[in-house]
Amino acid sequence: MFFIYSDIRKALRPTMTALKLALMALLVPATLVSAQLPETTLTGWQMQDTSKVAGKPAEVSSATFHPEGWYTATVPGTVLTTLVDNKVYPEPLYGENMRSIPESLNKADYWYRTTFLVPASHKGRHTWLHFAGINYEAQIWVNGHQAGSMRGAFIRGDFDISAYIKPGTTATLAVLISPQPHPGKPVEHTVANGVGKNGGDTATDGPTFLSTIGWDWLPAVRDRDTGIWLPVTLSASGPALIKHPFVTSEISPDHATADLTVATTVTNITAAPITGTLIGIIMGPGGKPIEFSKKVSVDANSSTAVSLDSTTVPALHIADPHLWWPNGYGEHRLYHLSLSFSIGDPKSPGMSDFITTNFGIRKIDYSVSDSENLTISVNGVRIMVRGGNWGLDEGMKRIPRERLDAQFHMHALANMNLIRNWVGQSTSPDFYDMADKYGILLWDEFFQPNPSDGPNPDDIPTYLANVTDKVLRYRNHPAIAVWCARNEGYPPKALDDQLKIMMAKLDPTRLYQSNSADGRGVSSHGPYYWRSPHLFYNLNESFKTETGSVSIPTIESIQGMMPEKDWETQNDDWAQHDLAHGAQRGDAYPSELAKRYGPIRNLADFVRKGQLANYEAFRAMYEGRNAQMFKATTGVITWMSHPAQPSFVWQLYHYDLDPNSSLFAAKKAGEKIHVQLNEANYGVEVVNNTPEPLTGLTVHLTEYSLAGKVTSEDTKPVAFVPASTTIKAFQFVPATREALYFVKLELNDSNGKLVSTNFYWQNVAQEDFTGLDKLPTVTLNAEASSRIVGDNTHIKVTLHNPSQSIAMMTHIQLHQKQSGKRVLPAFYSDNYITLVPNESRTITIEAATKDFAGETPLVAIDGLNIDVKPTTGEVSIAPNLNAQPMHWPSSNLVPHQ
Repeated sequence: MFFIYSDIRKALRPTMTALKLALMALLVPATLVSAQLPETTLTGWQMQDTSKVAGKPAEVSSATFHPEGWYTATVPGTVLTTLVDNKVYPEPLYGENMRSIPESLNKADYWYRTTFLVPASHKGRHTWLHFAGINYEAQIWVNGHQAGSMRGAFIRGDFDISAYIKPGTTATLAVLISPQPHPGKPVEHTVANGVGKNGGDTATDGPTFLSTIGWDWLPAVRDRDTGIWLPVTLSASGPALIKHPFVTSEISPDHATADLTVATTVTNITAAPITGTLIGIIMGPGGKPIEFSKKVSVDANSSTAVSLDSTTVPALHIADPHLWWPNGYGEHRLYHLSLSFSIGDPKSPGMSDFITTNFGIRKIDYSVSDSENLTISVNGVRIMVRGGNWGLDEGMKRIPRERLDAQFHMHALANMNLIRNWVGQSTSPDFYDMADKYGILLWDEFFQPNPSDGPNPDDIPTYLANVTDKVLRYRNHPAIAVWCARNEGYPPKALDDQLKIMMAKLDPTRLYQSNSADGRGVSSHGPYYWRSPHLFYNLNESFKTETGSVSIPTIESIQGMMPEKDWETQNDDWAQHDLAHGAQRGDAYPSELAKRYGPIRNLADFVRKGQLANYEAFRAMYEGRNAQMFKATTGVITWMSHPAQPSFVWQLYHYDLDPNSSLFAAKKAGEKIHVQLNEANYGVEVVNNTPEPLTGLTVHLTEYSLAGKVTSEDTKPVAFVPASTTIKAFQFVPATREALYFVKLELNDSNGKLVSTNFYWQNVAQEDFTGLDKLPTVTLNAEASSRIVGDNTHIKVTLHNPSQSIAMMTHIQLHQKQSGKRVLPAFYSDNYITLVPNESRTITIEAATKDFAGETPLVAIDGLNIDVKPTTGEVSIAPNLNAQPMHWPSSNLVPHQ
């Protein structure tokens, strides 16, 4: 017997084990707790191409079969990951290595095989295998018998293998994995052909990693991410299973109380009726457990739906609930639900099944009385959506939980409050857990790209089964805000109609949006290339799901993604990493950069000036929306905030997790209380993202010449800023007679405390900043200290500009002192900052202590015109010579025009 739809139990990870055991101890006697062990993850996998394996499935899955010449398999992982880990191929995402890997990988079937001990405690119980995710098809064989099959990358498979195993003995598992039937023609990135046409035939197969055929942000991945990409686990149950738990909440307008509804299904997998007790416990943040129970009878081979609410269980009426809020609006509190089903004598029950899941108490709305456009509100507070698109979490699905944690952490630091899971390509349990943890709302999509990027799916039952299981699996996550069927287009009408009916049953609590580019004021379609800041203020749609810019990484990231021979030449290696002709206009970008900021000496100069362009574009991308917040616009989602491979475009941080200036520009624009210069009309604006009005503010504006001299100053009172509103404080009129000048804004509260500051470089002609090359070098004073906090090292760096010149785009980067290696990831409170004469600023850095590898910290500093006095101490400080253009010879990277 096997089930394709299952429950949250199947996604439990080792990090949940302690919580699970603790909750079980509250629910059942200790003797049963010791017997009901958590799921175990299967290890010791091997893999081989089926063309190299002699033997039928029954033989391969038998104990007498001896695999010879098989690879040690990486599970979770893809076929290509296993081959790379076994040194068959070099790292595919480095340089142009992917080009030499054969497309035949996506035409072959593969055997995965392992053995495992079936615990003796499974005697008299049902033994289950749980597959959290495979791609694309799998046949599961145990001890010479086929236990079942599954199809699609986003569906789980749960297989009762009791008939094929004996508790207390070793069993053999063999899984025949087949790639998607329509791998299509690979999209290649070259200088001659640009980044190619997006997508192709992979869309025919629906629920798969269809982007791996190649897109303008990822060259074709040769195996199309075929493999067992999520864990395989083993567990035991009694005759009844608990499936599909779902917790919903209603919150009073004053947030004083919440009423919960707990729904689930109890399934009887035997030929005899059963009666038992469903026992539940809810643990809240710092609160007492909420306990409840209900007697449930289930007919033979059938299921019974169970629903409990505060009218039948008064304990589900919660006073002073801990609400879940999006990033920047409050804490992201979670509750924990555990359910068990026991059969028999209440004094000595036999636990048949036990599951646990997290959920959040929050209310989400999608419309307001004064607008027809999509307006997301959480717990009654309007949320100005500042988001980022994820095309694919990682090109080869190498997505350990720790890496995802760092990526969501950086989105939170950037003041992002939403991630769009484009075409559902990043769907995984850890992805949703991290969204909940960091308060990042999710615009979550199903598995169809823009109609011009691939055909409609041809296997509708498989498509709908994967959609159904995705919703059942993840709907308890409070982060999910919107379910969307298709990117930049509508599903076929019959399918869309079917999805609407299905979603109303599976999750009536959330908005179902058919099209990511139409309906409710939603639109997409870019632009995707770098452009001048003032152009971001031209709004043609309310809720913008895609708009982007080139986003140049640090020089260290570029040096790490390609061989040295390619550093100073715009060749196919650069195209492989997305800087080529296409929507990003990567072929034109280098010359546009040189035209705006002056001749480019070499790669270091390209990067240095690229950070200026990054900051201008990404700040304006969000400030342009701030200017008309909740008037003409309710949200913007950058294309993209996250790279699937090492890239030159569309990212807040590099693939190696080193943030560039784009992240800190978005962070600046996304401040809860913010002051900004409208770069389209030169109004000075105050942005209030809070649900409360602001009073007694003042705005101080200082204008500087290129030489760093103050040319004008002005202070204006701002008496009142309504909640969730942007107001114009006053009009700025430049006083300088120079074409190139600087503007510094400071917003202070009624006590004179600095609330927000912002710095702009401006030109009467708007597009000419070649004069910045005339800025004299500023040698900063810097001091740093560190302390250990738990598993992390916290570093405080204070920078001071002792000169009479502007110190632009000061960049600090954390290294190990002895090796010189960067410490990644590292989380900076700010970066790429500009200091006016005699200004000081303090930046904090947080990094895992283990990532220093026993070495002392070194803070390396660079910038547009920055040097620093070296110091040695508990935290050393040094100039980042590698990032200085004069450290490297001149090249013809960007030919002079």
